[in-house]
Amino acid sequence: MTSDRIDGIAPHGGQLINRIANHAQRLEFLDKADFLPRVQLDERAVSDLQMIAIGAFSPLTGFMAQADYQSVVDNMRLSNGLPWSIPITLSVSEEVAAPLKEGSLVRLDDKSDRFIGVLELSQKYRYDKIREAVSVYRTDDEAHPGVAVVYNQGEVNLAGSIWLLHRDPHPLFPDYQIDPAKSRELFRENGWRTVVGFQTRNPIHRAHEYIIKCALEIVDGLFLHPLVGVTKSDDISAEVRMRCYEIMLELYFPESRVILAINPASMRYAGPREAIFHALIRKNYGCTHFIVGRDHAGVGDYYGTYDAQYIFDEFEPKELGIMPLKFEHAFYCKRTLQMATTKTSPSRPEERIHLSGTKVREMLRRGELPPPEFSRPEVAAELAKVMNITQYEI
Repeated sequence: MTSDRIDGIAPHGGQLINRIANHAQRLEFLDKADFLPRVQLDERAVSDLQMIAIGAFSPLTGFMAQADYQSVVDNMRLSNGLPWSIPITLSVSEEVAAPLKEGSLVRLDDKSDRFIGVLELSQKYRYDKIREAVSVYRTDDEAHPGVAVVYNQGEVNLAGSIWLLHRDPHPLFPDYQIDPAKSRELFRENGWRTVVGFQTRNPIHRAHEYIIKCALEIVDGLFLHPLVGVTKSDDISAEVRMRCYEIMLELYFPESRVILAINPASMRYAGPREAIFHALIRKNYGCTHFIVGRDHAGVGDYYGTYDAQYIFDEFEPKELGIMPLKFEHAFYCKRTLQMATTKTSPSRPEERIHLSGTKVREMLRRGELPPPEFSRPEVAAELAKVMNITQYEI
């Protein structure tokens, strides 16, 4: 573990965790490979393993023990009182858990049966799925994608520190695979003392552009950090989204003030709690500010429009250690002919054009394109190309 106090902002908990096995450790674990009990990880667990190892989930060194898990579910804090809003657990079936012995090592394999990590198993415990669903997702409805994951996972949580032995370069975006230690280094090299992080799982549109540029007026740099881990099946693919970000940065942003990197985390769709979670992750990457917009990390009608902003008021600013920038829903104002919010526009509701990411996805599925007031034409053209819509021209 290394201290990053020289950076503009300390990692959550004070130290940037590093659980990537060095060469000697890796050889030692590989020598034991055939003698260790195995647990196969799904895609989200692999993502969590990697996020822990690279320090993105600092101060976690592994999957949560029962005391931390219960405290997070009930109070949005680790057992030591440090704010943390989403349980990070490795859940397996009773059959898988039964032969595993606390105090031993467990081999962690990916879906291809590759040996990618080690769990220092410290505890096995059962948990209440409904309690987790209601506390974290504010619903026990199995139609909620995050709740569905909880209900479908195993009945026993395995806890303990981990070591990451193997991680492939991202198959689509290797150049954008920037870990927290590297992003902090880049911020230092750029002389950025204040950095705003932006979370998105949708193609960037005019409302995003507006609030990002408002934030850029008060900080040194932007860390555009789209999530490319597991998302819902109807979300637009990461490859398409990344191309849209590249287009926007090339044409509409100052090159020297933006860094684009991928966030390998998986979406939970936990709304307000996930907004806190996303902010703490960006704090670990070195961001001092974090944009929280309308219905952050929401899905369906499970959360109020600005619940993800209100939840930040439940913590003292110093204990979170990252400043939320709260933006209202932006729209194109027909009266002033520019992007605005209700704070700056004199328009009536009928004079406003605003679409959600969900509505845009629905339009694309119907073969329609978002209007130029909503999406830059070059981005719309890219979406048209992917959706095989040929009637659109820039």
